[in-house]
Amino acid sequence: MKTVKERIAAQNWEQISMHLHQQGFAIVPNVLYKQECEQLIADYQENENYRKTISMERYRFGSGEYKYFRYPLPNLITELRENVYPHIAPVANRWMEELGLHTRFPATHAGMKKLCADKGQTKPTVLILKYGPGGFNTLHQDLYGEVYFPMQMVFVLNQANEDFTGGEFVITEQIPRAQSKANVLAPGRGDMLIFTTSFRPAKGSRGYYRVNMKHGVSPLHSGERHSMGIIFHDALS
Repeated sequence: MKTVKERIAAQNWEQISMHLHQQGFAIVPNVLYKQECEQLIADYQENENYRKTISMERYRFGSGEYKYFRYPLPNLITELRENVYPHIAPVANRWMEELGLHTRFPATHAGMKKLCADKGQTKPTVLILKYGPGGFNTLHQDLYGEVYFPMQMVFVLNQANEDFTGGEFVITEQIPRAQSKANVLAPGRGDMLIFTTSFRPAKGSRGYYRVNMKHGVSPLHSGERHSMGIIFHDALS
């Protein structure tokens, strides 16, 4: 079995970066092993791993539940954050340049965490989400504070059309002076989906313009769906 670091290093990051530039998301197959996904699901019941539990119905975020991890994060999650981040930070910085923004992001995830801590954002934002039949997540953006990294990841931990039906991942693009576009994705168990947190640049006839994006999960028809969201910036609370 390859380590997480080896699996991340073996990916075609040139192609992944191209997909991120072109569409604001990229699916990378089979990054997590089945047993790793199953362990993350089993550990959902271990409340000492988490700092906060959120009922989606209570806050009108949808239908389901999620839990935020506490620091220190499990080694698997830390390795994913630290080893993926350096490959996509150059994409994020190119986006800032294309849109004429002054923000630049550090080359390492440790540097990103320090940027957050300097603004009082010290709470981890990695979470596990659980949905049952009828469960869904409304369209949203995961910002959490003044400092946020423009890309994040999600891993579906169950297998679509075996453990659950429905529950597709939805990304919408708000195209200027046009109707919104929806991208409906169905990553498999253990696939890594990297996508924009808030916006991405798109090239028009007069240069680059900003495309605002949101994401969510469509209603489950049957079964149970767990997913892990990995966000690179920390939260105020």
